[in-house]
Amino acid sequence: MQEQVAINLAPYKERVSRARVIKPIGQVTRVIGLMIEVQGIIARIGEVCDIVVQDAAPVKAEVVGFRDRHSLLMPLGELRGIYPGSAVVPTGRQLTVKVGRHLLGKVLDGLGRPFNAAADEPGEDFPVDNRPPQPLQRQRIQTVLPTGVRAVDGLLTCGRGQRMGIFAGSGVGKSTLLGMIARHGSADVNVIGLIGERGREVLEFLEEDLGPAGLAKSVIVAATSDQPALVRLKGAFVATAIAEYFRDQGLDVMLLMDSVTRFAMAQREVGLAVGEPPATKGYTPSVFALLPRLLERSGMGQRGSVTAFYTVLVDGDDLNEPIADAVRGILDGHIVLTRRLAAANHYPAIDVLQSVSRLMPELAAEEHKARAGLLRDLLATYNQAEDLINIGAYVKGSNPKIDEAIEKHDSIIRFLKQTPSEYSSYEETLNQLAALAGRG
Repeated sequence: MQEQVAINLAPYKERVSRARVIKPIGQVTRVIGLMIEVQGIIARIGEVCDIVVQDAAPVKAEVVGFRDRHSLLMPLGELRGIYPGSAVVPTGRQLTVKVGRHLLGKVLDGLGRPFNAAADEPGEDFPVDNRPPQPLQRQRIQTVLPTGVRAVDGLLTCGRGQRMGIFAGSGVGKSTLLGMIARHGSADVNVIGLIGERGREVLEFLEEDLGPAGLAKSVIVAATSDQPALVRLKGAFVATAIAEYFRDQGLDVMLLMDSVTRFAMAQREVGLAVGEPPATKGYTPSVFALLPRLLERSGMGQRGSVTAFYTVLVDGDDLNEPIADAVRGILDGHIVLTRRLAAANHYPAIDVLQSVSRLMPELAAEEHKARAGLLRDLLATYNQAEDLINIGAYVKGSNPKIDEAIEKHDSIIRFLKQTPSEYSSYEETLNQLAALAGRG
C-alpha cells in the first residue's frame, strides 16, 4: 500500500521539486538595438518575461541567449518605455496561443491575439513551439488534394498532407496563387500566415485574393514587416501551431505561408543580435537549423493532415540562393513562377517545366501521368524550337514532333492560364488534359 501511494505521488513530487517558490526579479542593464541585457533572473531559453514600464502594460520579451551571466532578451512588442533598471519578471511559461473553432474567420497578430477583440478570448492554451510528429507515427500520403488550379492539379498533382514550395521573385503572383488555392481548395480549414508582408497587403489579400467565402473557413496570422523580428518569427510558429491543433482534431488543414524567406530574414536578425557569425551570404547558422524545425511540423499526423504551401521570395530571381536551395531540399516539391511568363500576361505564371511534385508519380493514375508527360514534352519541344519558329526559319513537315508542338501550343497555354476567380474541378481538369493529349 505504501509503495502504491509513493508511485501515485511521484509526478507531484517532481512538479514540486521544479517549482519556483520565490521568483527572482531582475533589471535591465543595457539595450543595444533589439537586444535587452538583463541581470538577476533565472530563466530558460524560450521563456517569456515581463519588463515593467511606467504608465503602461508590461513589455513582453523572450529569452534568446546568455552572455557573461546576463540573460539576453528580445522584445515581443515595442521597446518604448524601457529604461536602465526596469524590473524584469520571468513568467515561467513559454508562448502559447488560444485555439478553438472560434478562430475561423478571424485575423490574428504575430503572437496569436485577435485584432479588434476582447482580451478574454475563449479557447484553450496551445503551445507555439512543438516537435514535429515522429516519422513512424505519420500516416502515408495516399489521397490527391485538388486545389482548383489546372496547372497544379493537371501537371503538379499534390497529395493530402504534402508540403510544396512556391518559388518566385517579387511581384510575380505568389499571393494571388495562394488566394486561389485557399478559395478553391478542398481542405476543411485554411490557416494563412502572412509573415513580414507589407501592412497594406493584408487587407488587400483578405478582400481580393481570399474573398468572403475563403475567409469564412480560414484563420489569418499577420505579422507585418514593421513588427519586431521575434514577432515575425513567432507569427510563423503560431500559424503552424494553429494548423497542428486543427489536425489533431482529425481535420484536413491547408497551411499557406507567405513567406519563408522573410521568416529566415527575421531569424538572421535575431542570430546577428546575439552574436552569431554571418555564414552563408549573411545568413547565420541558426537560420538553416530553424528551417526544418518549422517545415517538418506540417504534413500528415496520426489523425488529420496539414497540406502546406510555402512561398519563397528568391533574391534576383536566383533559384539557387541559400534559402531557396535549403527549402527546396526539405519540401516535397516546388512550383516555380517566372517573371518571363508574368511579363507575357500568363497567370498563374507557373513554369511547369521547372516545377515538380515529388508525390505525383505515386498519387496520379497511369493515364494521368502519361498525358501530363506528353504535355511537358510538347512544351519543351516548342521552347527548344521557339527561336526558329519566331523568325520563320522552321519549315513545316521537317520534324513531326515540332509540328505537333506548334499545333497544340495555343491550346496548352489556354489550359495553363486561369483567372483568380475561375475554378476548375479535378475531374474537369483531367478531362481537358485528356483532350489536349489527343486521347480523350
